[in-house]
Amino acid sequence: MNHDDLGGGLAGNALYEMVLAREHGDWAAAHAAAKAIGSRPVAAHPARANLYRGAPAVAYVLHIAGHPAYARSLAGLDAETVAIVADRLDAAHRRMDGGRPPRLREYDLISGLTGLGAYLLRRGRDDVLERVLRYLVRLITEPLTVDGHRVPGWWAATDPRDAVGTGRFAEGHANFGIAHGVAGPLALLALARRAGHTVDGQDDALAEGVTHLTAWAQPFDNGSIGWPELLPLDAYRKGPEPGAAPGRPSWCYGTPGIARALQLAALALHDDAARRLAERTALQAVTDSQQTCRLTEASVCHGWAGLLLAADRIASDAVLPDLTRALPALHARLESAVARAETTEDAGLLTGNAGVRLTVHTLNAAHRLDLGWETCLLLN
Repeated sequence: MNHDDLGGGLAGNALYEMVLAREHGDWAAAHAAAKAIGSRPVAAHPARANLYRGAPAVAYVLHIAGHPAYARSLAGLDAETVAIVADRLDAAHRRMDGGRPPRLREYDLISGLTGLGAYLLRRGRDDVLERVLRYLVRLITEPLTVDGHRVPGWWAATDPRDAVGTGRFAEGHANFGIAHGVAGPLALLALARRAGHTVDGQDDALAEGVTHLTAWAQPFDNGSIGWPELLPLDAYRKGPEPGAAPGRPSWCYGTPGIARALQLAALALHDDAARRLAERTALQAVTDSQQTCRLTEASVCHGWAGLLLAADRIASDAVLPDLTRALPALHARLESAVARAETTEDAGLLTGNAGVRLTVHTLNAAHRLDLGWETCLLLN
């Protein structure tokens, strides 16, 4: 089990303990968790470190903790993270200047610059964050040509596993999800704008993202509306495909994460039509049994916890109360999944019980202390 892994390792467990300690004032378990993740060196090479692994992951956890005992460690990890960002940005701009499409790991939330930008946003590193925002503006607004066809600048050169594409994915693919696709950069640009961080072209990039997601919101075979998770070049060129079967309403690839990104962008631009579309698709995702039956676990990444957390954050900004009224039923479904032990792994924020417990605690707290830990999911 990786000590510096936020998604599936001990860093995810530590995040849960830090949030509890901040709210309850008992730091014994949190300090033990910090000791566990600091027992060995953490990854700091730009090729291996990201928001969910290595120095940035541990820095994120210690920042959320906000405890003076971690100040020296956090300062060192923060410096390492800034160096990682600088290296990543230099490589990304060289790639862009050459007109080549990126790998997912260049820009996505889990492994790339969007995730590192989420850390910088939460940390308050405005100077470095602005460099990331400028990169994301360029990513979204500068199109590419692949196999003679115009595609967006976030078109992945690789297959969905970020390996060299073969077969259907020989020309790469378009990824829509918040964990690995365009919804991640869009959400970060919108959250940064909400917090007062703006760069030239940011609204143009937000508008481009809104236009793209609006165009690709397609009717499913049961009348609901949603987005494809990912598409190879031939399918992307054909355009939206009405009548497709709805996918799994997961945070990572599905409608909940994409809808939150669209809602945040729409709020930033005061685009009421896009906001209504985002909120309507989210409501359908949580009330359509053809979609919810596809959830088979409790986790944040693929299961009920992620759906509930995304829906709660969308409802908090929604115009109409319909989504808020649907939340109690989601709470019940998550509680049932937890009772049946539907999380297969113990550790981690995304795939383990720690993420489920953190979600339950965050949404059930009588007096929520807004620590902003959900920025690592780009929900708030």
